[in-house]
Order: sequence, then structure tokens, then C-alpha cells
Amino acid sequence: MEEYIGELWHRLISRAALREYAAAAITLDEVERSAGLLFRAFGGDPGLRIAPAADTRHGGRLRLFQRMAHSGDKLALAARDAETLHLPARLALFPEKALNRDLYLWLTALAARTDERNDDWLAANQRATLAVLADYPGLEPRYARLVAATLAQRIDPARLPADEAARENAIRRALQAPGSVGELPPLTRKKALSIQPVPLWLRPLPEIELKSASGKKQHESAEGGGTEQKGGDKRYQAERTDMPENESPFVLMFRAESLLSWAEYVKVNRDTEEDPDPDIASKAESMDKLTLARDNKAVASKVRFDLDLPSAAEDDVPIGEGIPLPEWDWKRRRMKPDWCRLQTMEARHAPPTPLPEHLHVAARRLRSQFAALASAKRWQKNQPEGEELDIETCVRAFADRRAGHAGSMPAYLSRTQQVRDLSCLLLADLSLSTDAGIADDMRVIDAIRDGMLLFAEALSACGDSFAMYGFSSLKRGNIRFHEIKPFDAVYDSACRGRIAAIRPGYYTRMGAAIRRATALLEEQSQAQRLLLILSDGKPTDIDAYEGRYAIEDTRMSLVEARRAGIQPFCLTIDREGADYLPHLFGPGGFLVLRHPEELARRLPLLYSQLTRPG
Repeated sequence: MEEYIGELWHRLISRAALREYAAAAITLDEVERSAGLLFRAFGGDPGLRIAPAADTRHGGRLRLFQRMAHSGDKLALAARDAETLHLPARLALFPEKALNRDLYLWLTALAARTDERNDDWLAANQRATLAVLADYPGLEPRYARLVAATLAQRIDPARLPADEAARENAIRRALQAPGSVGELPPLTRKKALSIQPVPLWLRPLPEIELKSASGKKQHESAEGGGTEQKGGDKRYQAERTDMPENESPFVLMFRAESLLSWAEYVKVNRDTEEDPDPDIASKAESMDKLTLARDNKAVASKVRFDLDLPSAAEDDVPIGEGIPLPEWDWKRRRMKPDWCRLQTMEARHAPPTPLPEHLHVAARRLRSQFAALASAKRWQKNQPEGEELDIETCVRAFADRRAGHAGSMPAYLSRTQQVRDLSCLLLADLSLSTDAGIADDMRVIDAIRDGMLLFAEALSACGDSFAMYGFSSLKRGNIRFHEIKPFDAVYDSACRGRIAAIRPGYYTRMGAAIRRATALLEEQSQAQRLLLILSDGKPTDIDAYEGRYAIEDTRMSLVEARRAGIQPFCLTIDREGADYLPHLFGPGGFLVLRHPEELARRLPLLYSQLTRPG
């Protein structure tokens, strides 16, 4: 009975302490796309991604029921760093959905006028607010409604101690008249609490700086200080700390009397590995911060064999000694010369293979369609001389003369030989993620194989110059560039065998692969050169090639390709590609396939659209 009454009491108090309106809740997933567009339209950094914010302990004063229920001390507040714009995963602060949605859009606009510098929190938010309202006066009514709704929910200064009330009044003035408050009044009591959280402002994100034992500083940002829990959207605050030092390793770091005696020892039947704690998720949620430490010792991967690498007898055959390539360091804004090494590979076991039976019908249809694109004689209108009169031009000239205007001279139709002066390089992502299943007995790599086969069948019918390569990587010194069909090779059963021999593995260092593909396309003499990229996810590798660094290096490689007169285009099956692909390829430079099994059918049709004259 006591437990039952306690549970009822806990539910009652928790419900009374809850300061949100569930019926008016808006989630980040609902506004993520519009928030991203708005952030970039307001001049925000196009390379930033939007992610859920972590719950943080704000330290402000709580209401009576919140203190009784021990709740409300944590809140997800918006923030931004050099790589990420952190927004609350769910907003239910106001009783109206429109207000919660407006709060998301306001925080996005505010973040576009704020940088990641460790600036004064109060001054930076007021300065950003003034900038947004000055540039976009149409937001003033929405901001006024948000301020009124926010002030109505804050604790009345009359109910606060004098020093906390002075700070609360300063916050209210700063919200109502941005720029009017230079600094907050000081706290005079020892037990004074911090200010209440301000949901209309961005909270500061101090840079995490770790000094190793060697004295070198290492800057690390685990998604802006947060660590994501596997299997959910929950995020946590993280901090770095040093490993506890024990100069005498033979001296125990605990009290000897805490050891079990022989009488207390009980022999149990246990596995070699400890059982995972089933309650570890709830324990993590109760922690304010997840503390990470570095012991400056070599990890096991430094000395163990890398089982991911095939043996020399089974691996593909390397061609040449490898090619050194640069890489773009976006933080230092400079190129790191010869930072990567790309190795061209050729399949070792790739016997000649006929076209698979399930592709015969589609290949026959594509060959007939693309054969019409081959070089042929076509009529050219409005020519000074030719085989026939251009009737349309003659009628127009006669009508102009009847209207009193000087009509143009009669023109002719002439048949001229048109040649498709273009070349295309198809670059396929062969990373380990392409081993994922997408349909019954079908994987992403299978869809890529079928797409490359139909692509080759179509282009061989129209006579366009084309090449096909695949890529994967394992750190910067082992970028594998698989040669499937060079420009000077003929598409035949041997080429189909190399397509059938491709297999997924390793990671996606896309920048180096694009630079090598650009160099190959620069050697071609055609006027139009197309780089068509097949991908299934973000560029990434295990040696810190991830996040903003990988995105910016890939973007710089695409900029270099455009400067060389090459047109890049990306066809991806990554459903989250719309978040980062506009920053890489531009608004019209990519296509996201919602159904990966359509890759084989859409790839040749996409090529015909990209190479259409005019």
C-alpha cells in the first residue's frame, strides 16, 4: 500500500510540475527541411547541419512543484558550433502550435546571424536579435508574440530574492528592447541561483580543449559536445578529462579492506566476457555529462592485424605505385599537398561474363533509344543556303511585308552531320555500406552493378566516350580506385566481368576519388565532360575524415572539377542527402532516389537528360 500511494503521489506531482503543452508540440523532424532552407536563405553557413540539442542542466530557479518532483532542471536549448546547429528535438513550451513553430524558425534565423565564437552570451544574443530584426522587419510581429509568451511563463521577479530579481528584470529588458542591457547585475548571496533559461536565445558552447601529456593541444568536438545514444535521438553533454595517474602501478588505488575475503568468495559459472548491464541506458540518462578520458596509450588496433584487408593472393591487382593527392583542410583554409595516396586497382578474378538474363529486356530497349542519339544528319533551319526552302521562315517574311515591315530574306533548310562531342566518367561508391539490403535478395551493390551494366549498354549504343571507376578507402594512405572501363577500352564481356567482380568494402574518402576522376576527364578532348557520381551516403573514413571536414574536402574537389570545365552530378540513395548535397552539388546538381532498386532504370535516363542539347 505504501508503494502504491507513493507511486500515485509521484505521478500527481510530476504531472503538476510538467511545464509543457503536449497537444501543441512540434518536433524537429517536422520543421527540419524548412529550417535548413531558412537558415541558408538568411545567410547562414551552408555547410552546417541541423541536429537535436542535448538536455543541459540550466541551474536556474525552479517552481515549487518542480522542486518537489525533482524535474525541470534540464532543458534542451538551441546552440551552434563550427559544424552543427543544435535545435531542441521537440518544442511544447507554448499552448499554440504556431508559436512553437515560430520559435523554431526564430532560433534558425538567430543562428544565421551568430557565429561559433566564445563571445559574451548576453551581448551576442542581443546583437544577433537586432541584426535579424533590422534585415527582416517582417519578423518583428512574430518576435513580439514570442517575447510576450516567454515572459508570461517566467517566474515573476517580485517572487525572487533581490539580486535574482535584478538579473531577471535585466533579461526581460534585453528581450523587449535588444541592445539595452550591457551586463547582468552581480549576485550578492552565496546561495543565489543562475538565471532561468531563455528559450529565445542560443546558449554558449565553449570549445572543448584537451591538453595531452606531451603538451600538444587537441581540439575535439563530439558533435558539438554531445554524444548520441545508440538506438535513439537522445543526446548527452560530454566533457574531456585526464586519466587518473598512478605512478606506482603496484600500489592499489582502493582500500584493501574492501576486498572479498576467502570466506566470502563464491565460485560461479560465468562466461569469459562480462554480461552487459541491462540498466545502462537509464543510468546514462541520469548523468549530467558523459566524461571521456584519453590515456595516451596505443590502442589494440595499432598492433593487431587488420582483418578487413584481403590477402595479397585474393586482393585486386594494383596498377602503378600509387598517386599522391592533396586534401583540403577547411579549418586552416589551405590545401595539404600529397596528403593522400590513391592506388588504381584492377580486378584479379574477373572472367568474361555475358549480360545477366534479367537485364536483357531493359538493355534492348535502352540500346534502341540511345541509338537514336548517335551521330546522324539532321535538318538545320534558317540557313543562307541549303537543299530546301525553310517554309516557316518564308511565311514569316511574307507576313512582315504585308504588315509594312521589311521582311527577312527567304532561308533554307540544310542537312548537316551532328556529332555528340561529350565524354562521361561514372564514379561508383563501393564502400561497405553498399552491402546493405534494399529488397528481397537484393543489396545496394547489386543495384549499382545493374545500373553500371545498363549504363554501359546504353552509351555503347550511342557511341559516346565513357569510363567507369569505383572507389573505397581505408585511411588516407589506402584509397582504392577500381578501374572497370577506361576511356580507351571497349565495352565487352571482359568489362562486364569486371563489373560483376566489384564488391563492397571499407569507407568513402570521396574528395580524393573526385580529384582523380577530374584528372582523367581533363585528358579528354571533348567539349562537354560529365562526372556522374553514384553514392549511398556521406563521405567518411576512420582517420578523422568525417563530419564538416569530409564535407568541405569533397566540396572543394567539386569546385576544382567545375573550374576545369567538368559538370559533376550525384545520384544518391541516401534519404538524408538533401541535408548536405545542396552544399556540395548545388540545388540542381543531385538526385535522391527514394527507392534504390530503381537505380538501374533511372541511371541511363538521367544521363540522356543531362546530355540533351540546349
